[in-house]
Amino acid sequence: MAKEQISIFDMFKIGIGPSSSHTLGPWRAAQRFVESLQKKALLDHVQEVKILLYGSLAKTGVGHGTDIAVLLGLSGDDPVTFDVYQVMPKVNAIKATKEIVLGGDKKIPFSYSDDLLFLFTESLPFHPNAVTFQAFLNDGTAVSETYYSIGGGFVVQENENESHLSEVDLSFPVDTAQELMVWCMRTGLKISELVMENELAWRPEEQTREGVMQIFHTLKDCIYKGCHTPGILPGGLNVERRAAKMNKRLLKDRSYTDYDSWVQAIREGGKDFGYILDWVSCFALSVNEENASFGRVVTAPTNGASGVIPAVLQYYITFHDAYKADKIIQFIATASEIGSIFKKGATISAAMGGCQAEIGVSSAMAAGALTECLGGSQRQVLMAAEIAMEHHLGLTCDPIGGLVQIPCIERNTMGAIKAITAAQLALTSNPDKAKVSLDAVVSTMWETAQDMNVKYKETADGGLAIKVPLSLPEC
Repeated sequence: MAKEQISIFDMFKIGIGPSSSHTLGPWRAAQRFVESLQKKALLDHVQEVKILLYGSLAKTGVGHGTDIAVLLGLSGDDPVTFDVYQVMPKVNAIKATKEIVLGGDKKIPFSYSDDLLFLFTESLPFHPNAVTFQAFLNDGTAVSETYYSIGGGFVVQENENESHLSEVDLSFPVDTAQELMVWCMRTGLKISELVMENELAWRPEEQTREGVMQIFHTLKDCIYKGCHTPGILPGGLNVERRAAKMNKRLLKDRSYTDYDSWVQAIREGGKDFGYILDWVSCFALSVNEENASFGRVVTAPTNGASGVIPAVLQYYITFHDAYKADKIIQFIATASEIGSIFKKGATISAAMGGCQAEIGVSSAMAAGALTECLGGSQRQVLMAAEIAMEHHLGLTCDPIGGLVQIPCIERNTMGAIKAITAAQLALTSNPDKAKVSLDAVVSTMWETAQDMNVKYKETADGGLAIKVPLSLPEC
């Protein structure tokens, strides 16, 4: 498999829900296509555009917002900054006017029903998440480009070598957990410290710290908003949002005015096991309910699994008194390195590997990060990541109605709890006696992904997606 040089900001991307591979990736692909036309000085000559969605992007595209993403991407809007409250109004305007403004500059006719094609029975060989953009020019010629959304918002163009996307000279190049451990033993650095040294190849340390804190502020804003927004999730399943009700019940009558005082109000409730367990679930639910509502989230490392790491980080901040920039940066840096090992050695795409590639990877990332932040050794960090993934192996992706709601939202609560359990086990264990290495579980996950029946890989063709009538309540 192609090896990559992966930064913190590759594993953690700010975007809009509900899916990194089906929303953020196609959005970025559409932007790249428009940029390609601009670089070739062809944008002003475009008369018509067609979009062809293949494989998983076709089968679960509407439920995952792929259609919405490509329209906004072609319009020149950016998922990091675009107003989430304008997502549907702008898309509805494109449908109503039957016009789209490419790159915000070139207005052309566009029919949603005729120019956006869902090819349900066709799949391209490189990856199940494929989209082709075709631009027809006024001289009778056409330009066509195909992109693959390979998970976590990563996008590669057809015939593009993934390993050459980010070439820098890293101080400590790592492809496997064993290589990571060798560097840690040679230098004595913690995993997070080694990551920060590598980030210097891309930018000064202060810029990295500022960027990581921007990631954190997006995470905390998402959690806080999700914990205070009731209602029904869009998409037709009529799933009720639960985080807001849980938040109100758990806090009783304690008052607060913002995120900081909210954290303090939660702490005042004590540290009873059931109380903490409920809060971890609430944190995870809040993020994924925002994700399902086209809210602004952070791929961590994907949107479908975007609640696991924030929930565990919020647990650490709240119940271990760790609301400190250095500890937050340490957590996110460690998590990114664990995630990159899975990205290089297996996959973080549910369309390639099932939900083990999303919830499983995010749980491993969170487990490793929490372990280091709680004082665990480098080997205990890797042990925690291994434990978390070992108990997600074979997890299928079977979204009901093709929506990132059932079972996706609750799965984030499970992934978060498993991460905390894995960290606690690793912290009280001797890694010398571990029987399974992180590299072994990464390899096993990839083999399991290849063996898994395609209907369990984000197609909505198997599992709960076909066993549960859409009219039934969630639980």
